[in-house]
Amino acid sequence: MSEGVKARSARARKPVPVSLALQGGGSHGAFTWGVLDRLLEEPRLRIEGISGTSAGAMNAAVLVSGHARGGADGARQALERFWRGVTDKARFSPFQRGPLDVLLGRWTLDHSPVFLAFDMMARVVSPYDLNPASINPLRSILTEMIDFDALRASPIKLFVTATHVHSGRGRVFRNADLTPGALLASTCLPTLFQAVEIDGEPYWDGGYAGNPTITPLVRECVCDDTILVQVNPVERAATPRSAREIIDRVNEIAFNAPLLKELRMIALLRAAADPGSAEGRHWAVMRMHRIHSPKMQTLGYSSKLNAEWAFVRMLRDEGRGAASAFLEEHGACLGVRSSFDFSELLEGVIQ
Repeated sequence: MSEGVKARSARARKPVPVSLALQGGGSHGAFTWGVLDRLLEEPRLRIEGISGTSAGAMNAAVLVSGHARGGADGARQALERFWRGVTDKARFSPFQRGPLDVLLGRWTLDHSPVFLAFDMMARVVSPYDLNPASINPLRSILTEMIDFDALRASPIKLFVTATHVHSGRGRVFRNADLTPGALLASTCLPTLFQAVEIDGEPYWDGGYAGNPTITPLVRECVCDDTILVQVNPVERAATPRSAREIIDRVNEIAFNAPLLKELRMIALLRAAADPGSAEGRHWAVMRMHRIHSPKMQTLGYSSKLNAEWAFVRMLRDEGRGAASAFLEEHGACLGVRSSFDFSELLEGVIQ
């Protein structure tokens, strides 16, 4: 074997460093679990950084904590323990599917009397009244399953976004800043929970400001490949007509707007970047990839509160399948070129 062939073979075996951008979406984050579970099986990939919001932040923190203890296998085991813990807590949740939905195999809570009553009450009654003790079942799961000292020392860079209530701006928490409070802030839906106070400042769900925030992955990570794991559909063909369909679509648009705005900004920076400078080159050669599934378009907002194990497992399997399809179709693009032209999402945006 010639030296040139040996060199090319060595480069081919060298893991490709990637960054991950993980969207939030309640229990739909189990789709992301499945994606991560599949990606962690790939020896050709090395995760350098992860940006996550809400459920994406939870997945990111659990992955890094587990990775610190046992590498890729430890991360996969930690993710499964986390989601099993979530579903165990959900057995006592009042948000359960109605008998007809169970019979017909529908995952929605739209016909659950408890969900409908709560949805109506949330429009007129504050969580400060409904939940004065500010109880959040995720708190105990986080403290039991995540090693925050390991997060702070991890070589995998973490970026968790929460929304500052007073200013409406996103705050990105990095490894050194991560606490149970920071993760709870990133998942704090204001209709369900009281704002989470950090250093005397109140925070809500990070999806309002960045879902997820991608810019830190470009600025603070060396790798040029970013994989976006998309949970919330950007486009829908049909016009929503029922009240529930309209509310669902409004929520999707609201939680996708920061991502689309940031992608547009990144596209403009790429076009204007000076490849002659170090920072300019990084922007100019940035490669984007996306993992998503049409299945997510069939799920409405209320199912994000459905944490039954059967539903979570279905989403996990869907995520694994989507990641496998991505690796088969676009795996060769990693480290070479973008497989997702995110500027397509921006076509038709009013200037």
